[in-house]
Amino acid sequence: MTYPEVLEQARSCMGPYCKSCPTCNGLACRNTMPGPGAKGIGTGFIRNYQKWQELCVNMDTICENKPVDTSFTLFGQKLDLPVCAAPVGAMQLHYGDKYDDLAYNDILVAACAEAGIAAFTGDGTNPAVVEAAAEALKKQNGRGVPTIKPWNLATIREKLALVKAAKPFAIAMDIDAAGLPFLKNLQPPAGSKTVAELREIAEMAEGIPFILKGIMTVRGAEKALEAGASGIVVSNHGGRVLDQCPSTAEVLPAIADAVGGKLTILVDGAVRSGMDVFKALALGADAVLIGRPFVNMVYGGGAEGVKVYVDKLKAELADTMAMCGAHSLAEIRRDMIYGY
Repeated sequence: MTYPEVLEQARSCMGPYCKSCPTCNGLACRNTMPGPGAKGIGTGFIRNYQKWQELCVNMDTICENKPVDTSFTLFGQKLDLPVCAAPVGAMQLHYGDKYDDLAYNDILVAACAEAGIAAFTGDGTNPAVVEAAAEALKKQNGRGVPTIKPWNLATIREKLALVKAAKPFAIAMDIDAAGLPFLKNLQPPAGSKTVAELREIAEMAEGIPFILKGIMTVRGAEKALEAGASGIVVSNHGGRVLDQCPSTAEVLPAIADAVGGKLTILVDGAVRSGMDVFKALALGADAVLIGRPFVNMVYGGGAEGVKVYVDKLKAELADTMAMCGAHSLAEIRRDMIYGY
């Protein structure tokens, strides 16, 4: 299958919220909740996409002619490129009845491992979601990152025990999910966490690298470091949590300048192409998360769809690197992009 063919097939079974658009930019699905669009008017997701497009790359082919290496090591895991599938949940509510969370994670984790990258798995109110994610990760020898929402500490402890048994190479918490309505209705309440609480959670991971997803400020990154996190994901939750946020591309450079080298930095938010990956790395990210396109690939082509998209990203990244004079990820510099 080709990438357009997978998208076309996805349109036959996705919906009603996601339209499997040729350009996934948040315009067609804006202001659709529940669903993938946004809470409010959807400016967060739309701005994320627009800012990546406003950045240009500086072509420079006066350099040594040698192969490009797109490989990356994330917490001991060798990946073919600096990309992971982002955690996604409530599949049937948001994307259609073809897959529930359990089936989606099972396909995604295995397909990403086979394609040479890794998947972050999502979380939900149904305990079976994390249980199944742990089983999917165990089948792939821990090649993936389970993501747990900021529940109360007792629930977090229970879910951590489940996922640690799968021996994942890292564990994440999407702290930006604190704005989701269904978390606020829990007793005891779930949601935002203090640095002390996050430090306790990081300690519960017992040596497994702990990643905090949802960092949008330098101070937030510094607090993640204080809490004992090994990595962060610069993310505004696709704009679904808070409208009128800056894009992740806008805040990434300052965060990278502040904590780069101290924390592994990933960035999420409307990264769509290998060229976007290049731009993210030039701004200071170590790797990226991509969410919505992987959903479309699984719905439209299963494991084959995932491989089609990963191959597309790798070819685009390699081509951009070669045309800008970078032969390894370490050679990608901020002066290789224009418009920052």
